Amino acid sequence: MTPNVGGFDRILRVVVGLALIAFAILAPAGVTWSWVGWIGVVPLLTGLLRWCPAYTLFGIRTCRGN
Repeated sequence: MTPNVGGFDRILRVVVGLALIAFAILAPAGVTWSWVGWIGVVPLLTGLLRWCPAYTLFGIRTCRGN
């Protein structure tokens, strides 16, 4: 897997992912939409791995280098 997620993009993905996961964990018991927060796992993982499968499909690269 060649990295295709760059610096700012990577930081943004990790922050958004952590925020969504925190929402899922810390949401009050009556909130029925708290499951949506677990979608945050996707941007968190793509940020940590520096690779996004959607970017590969569309030929997008936000990182410098090779």
